[in-house]
Amino acid sequence: MAADLNELVAEFRDKVTVLLGACAKAGVTMRPSTGLRDPLEQGRLWRQSRSIEEISEKIKSLKQQKAPFLAHCIESVGPQDGKHVTNAIPGLSWHQWGEALDCFWLLDGKAEWSTKRLVGGQNGYQVMANLAESVKLDAGGHWPKFKDWPHLQLQKAGSPLQIHDLAAIDKAMQQRFS
Repeated sequence: MAADLNELVAEFRDKVTVLLGACAKAGVTMRPSTGLRDPLEQGRLWRQSRSIEEISEKIKSLKQQKAPFLAHCIESVGPQDGKHVTNAIPGLSWHQWGEALDCFWLLDGKAEWSTKRLVGGQNGYQVMANLAESVKLDAGGHWPKFKDWPHLQLQKAGSPLQIHDLAAIDKAMQQRFS
């Protein structure tokens, strides 16, 4: 499924368009896969690989911190199975703000997910991450801890919590997605 770039914040969309063009000029085809992600989907992804105790504690904590909508987004999606893919609960991923995008490397008409494979001496994810800096985008492949090579975001702040308080995030997500 391709991401709809029109759902992204205009400044971010414009930078992504320039970046994807620069990747193509470098001989690498990167395709947008996930852009705007609603908080329920973020809740599903966050619940993957977590114990019921951890999930229950997070729901309780969010309710205590006056973030009932974010708690609902985790609680209402029910049990989820799968590998660990995110540390961000609903609202704390820039995907919910239209300021993040995941891309995949297109090779021979298929998605290539390897960050080690080289074609012509290049890896698509490394090329994209390196070129992202030139258009002032933050590339997940350059993060020091949780490397997320397909990920790009407008903000240098790792989390909306570095800019907004939790109650404001809860309110913004409820207004945007209810």
